[in-house]
Amino acid sequence: MAHEIEAIQDPGIPPHVHRKADHDPVAAKQAERQVSILFLLSAFGTLLFIVSYVAIPDDIFVFLPVMGSTNAHQLFLGLGLAFSLFFIGIGAIHWAKTLMPDEEVTVQRHQFRSPEDERQDFVDTVKDGAAAAGLGRRSLIKRSLGLSLGLVGLSPLLLLRDLGPLPGDSLTKTSWKAGTRLVTDPGERPIKPEDLEVGAVAQVLPAMLPGQDHRVLSDIAKDAVLLIRLRPEEFNLTAERLSWTHEGIIAFSKICSHMGCAVALYEQQTKHLLCPCHQSTFDVTRAAKVLFGPSARPLPQLALALDSEGYLVAKQPFTEPVGPSFWERSS
Repeated sequence: MAHEIEAIQDPGIPPHVHRKADHDPVAAKQAERQVSILFLLSAFGTLLFIVSYVAIPDDIFVFLPVMGSTNAHQLFLGLGLAFSLFFIGIGAIHWAKTLMPDEEVTVQRHQFRSPEDERQDFVDTVKDGAAAAGLGRRSLIKRSLGLSLGLVGLSPLLLLRDLGPLPGDSLTKTSWKAGTRLVTDPGERPIKPEDLEVGAVAQVLPAMLPGQDHRVLSDIAKDAVLLIRLRPEEFNLTAERLSWTHEGIIAFSKICSHMGCAVALYEQQTKHLLCPCHQSTFDVTRAAKVLFGPSARPLPQLALALDSEGYLVAKQPFTEPVGPSFWERSS
């Protein structure tokens, strides 16, 4: 019984099983090449990440129409970073399992601070372990590991590119110009005054330029406009703002002047526009004056006119920046 307790308390170390690379130089060289290949695959993954992020334009992914250019771009970014981290980890594991020392040792419990001679022995042991790991003589692994670690370290630095450059005034300028037709969103259909009944609301965008086959998402976010038709006598506007309407049709930017949410709720009885995010409320009859909520200024109004074919067009661009006030301070 005493013998069994002693065996449980100190089971000892099982016999060491030597690996093939421990005594076969050919196997050790083969394992070294395998580790280096894994590190090089990691470096390739990092390069794929960098190229996908910086050098490849969106339209290069036209061969993946099902996914779309944005999804394909994100796919290659994810694959590049995944390959980079996966293969550098697998390479380190393979290196440890095939080439690094794997002998088990036991150390008896002792006081926290070791004697000076033991501390020196520890330093010597670490140096011997580094030498046994082959950092000095396995130059191929050392170079490929340095390349892999160096490139993967660039990945977080590369993402700092998203912090700049500053957008300048690009957030406050829209695509609306004098003579730009108003078209339905969705549908891209030009609008005539008779298309809107009193009390009706429509979301519109500026008509695309000749030769333009698609819209830029960032432009859609800035260009969205709400058309609302009232009876002309219901307006309480200055003469200038009244001249920006047409037969009771008035247009405002759909982007809330507080935090940039979409002002999408219209109360027909009160003639109020409501932002669903933070409940800013605007009075349509008084040029979208703020009645309630955190917005500090009215929604910008777009001046309207008719073209020669009877379609609604913008008389001029917005005379004030659209969107939240902090967009104006972006430059």
